[in-house]
Amino acid sequence: MQIIKGKTNIDFIGKRRVAVLVSTALNIAVLVGIAAAGFNWGVDFAGGTLVEVKFNGNVTAEKVREGAVSGGLHEPQVQSIGAAEDNTFILRMGGVTQLTAESVQAAEAAIRALPGIELTGFNKDLDNGLITIRTKGEVKPDDLKAAVVGSGTGVANVAVLPGSSVESGFQYQVTSAGMSDKVKEALTKGVTGVTFEVRRTDYVGPQVGEQLRNKGVAALLLAMLSILVYVAFRFDLKFGPGALVASLHDVVMVAGYYLVTRREFNLTSIAVLLTILGYSINDTIVIYDRIREEMVKYKGKPLPEIINIAINDTLSRTILTGGVTSLSLVGLLIFGVGEIFDFAAAMLWGIIVGTYSSVYIASPLVIWLDEREAATKAKAGSGKTGTPGGAMKEKTA
Repeated sequence: MQIIKGKTNIDFIGKRRVAVLVSTALNIAVLVGIAAAGFNWGVDFAGGTLVEVKFNGNVTAEKVREGAVSGGLHEPQVQSIGAAEDNTFILRMGGVTQLTAESVQAAEAAIRALPGIELTGFNKDLDNGLITIRTKGEVKPDDLKAAVVGSGTGVANVAVLPGSSVESGFQYQVTSAGMSDKVKEALTKGVTGVTFEVRRTDYVGPQVGEQLRNKGVAALLLAMLSILVYVAFRFDLKFGPGALVASLHDVVMVAGYYLVTRREFNLTSIAVLLTILGYSINDTIVIYDRIREEMVKYKGKPLPEIINIAINDTLSRTILTGGVTSLSLVGLLIFGVGEIFDFAAAMLWGIIVGTYSSVYIASPLVIWLDEREAATKAKAGSGKTGTPGGAMKEKTA
């Protein structure tokens, strides 16, 4: 069974200038869009709370959002997952606990309003949802809890800190309830006529989210640097920049998918980018390896012609590899939901741009560097004007 019978002679390299121009324009547009609008950061990176709920009746995402807002949630993001008849939704909110900059002020006012209390200190930790108070006299923990709850913030626990005494004063720590409790309360009040169950709750603090985001970017940069070193060692110094620029092109284009579709950019997205880097460099290495073989076979032939022959010789392999991988992703697109669907869609787009960049980004850059080296040698008056491809060194594996 043959997909392509006989040897093809398609002029891929002849269209390289138009392809590079279009790719450059798209990459610039994506980078400008990222700088202007930014990504739709997921809970993994932005921090916050994710709650998955399933309703035992027909509801819409808009009805769930309106009910959540009327029940007391502030700007929740509601996304339907699965089939419409599943009535399953994901709610995303900023913050891990119910304690916010606004609610802590209301809580402080409520505590100060308690009869007979003499407050000597009030400290807040919004990231961890903690309020620490100091008083001259003893206060009942239940009274503190009732005051904070009455101000609109749920309370998980009120503890008397060690060292509290009549002489030194009393210290209490109020632990705010998690956002999941607030979600349950809001949906119970706002979405009437149907019951629901909470299937999953995820929390990520803002500091952890920032660390995950930074480490994800560092992983991408390290991967691209490793690719540059490997290609330069495996082939020639002129091959390395082409592989690196092609990899960078693929990362930007896949990032553009998340920018345009406004899909969540999270840890799964980093996995997609790293996978696409590996896939793209694999395709590029195959073409580079064939170029090196053809350079030995066709000595004296211009480098653009040699690269064109190499691309045509590997065309069947490129179609088979990309096609088979895409088939598995199409299955995930049809049957997958939520993050699985996002992963498959981004991967499919990444395979397309990765295959494209191996032909129209990595290869043209090799030609450009070779032509520059030949021109430099000619100007230096070395006596070797060099044909395109003549400046290219040959390395054996």
